[in-house]
Amino acid sequence: MIEYMDIDTITDLLEFYRCGKPVHPLIAIVDLAKVDRSHRKKGDIYYRLGFYAISCKKFKKGQLRYGRSSYDFSEGSLMFTAPYQAISPSEDMESITGWGLYIHPDFLNATPEGRALTQFSFFGYDANEALHISDAERQILEDCLETINREISVSPDRHSHELIISTLKLFFGYCTRFYERQFLTRVKVSNDIVQSFDRLLNDYFEKDTLVEDGVPDVKYFASQLHLSANYLSDLLSRYTGKTTQEHIHLKLIDKAKGLLWSTEKSVSEVAYELGFVHPSHFTKLFKQRTGVSPRDFRNLN
Repeated sequence: MIEYMDIDTITDLLEFYRCGKPVHPLIAIVDLAKVDRSHRKKGDIYYRLGFYAISCKKFKKGQLRYGRSSYDFSEGSLMFTAPYQAISPSEDMESITGWGLYIHPDFLNATPEGRALTQFSFFGYDANEALHISDAERQILEDCLETINREISVSPDRHSHELIISTLKLFFGYCTRFYERQFLTRVKVSNDIVQSFDRLLNDYFEKDTLVEDGVPDVKYFASQLHLSANYLSDLLSRYTGKTTQEHIHLKLIDKAKGLLWSTEKSVSEVAYELGFVHPSHFTKLFKQRTGVSPRDFRNLN
């Protein structure tokens, strides 16, 4: 039977890690080599942290489970998790080295600039979509961590929060750059994904089941490709300039144009055939993408 253990606060985390008391109640940087794992329960246990976690880990032995899958991080990787995502180390996990940066949502939500940092898409990636960084890139990120650590280690003043948020923005900006580099360096894998997505998209709209199945969403294609929705959209954006949703809408509009040109079906009938429950939603989307309503488009052609 699967057991879930929630760790809601930074204080709870450091107590669980046996790393002492936090210097700051809402943000912490932990040397993972110093974490005491001897007291952890055995069995099918998943941990859910109530805060954002960014960890650069290298495991001497063992794997990390994320959802229903296991991933090998023996070569070192950077992984991002949003609050209460479930992860679990295997029972034979040994000698984790690296660091963890833990940020409670209350710290980020205190200002608009902080709230903006929660929107980085890699917090929605799966563990198998971890960021693999070079030694030079890791040093850049660790320089940012040193700045943050200095700020949380001294008495706070009116500039402290702003400076930490600014450094976190820089840190995440570098992570975005490094992810874009990873998309490019893994060009064959990325191209295969783009081609597979194109086939899935074409096949879906070639079927005669749109009325029953409805308009596909991003999660459908991501699950078919065994990716997270965020990762798929970011990869497609990097290679095609368009997100997954934009590709779906473009294919939908192309099919709609064909029906409007080649049939006498009403706009409502076209909408239903494309899987829309409400024709008004189809008309709104069509006008957003083409600049004219479906009826006006038909009259123009």
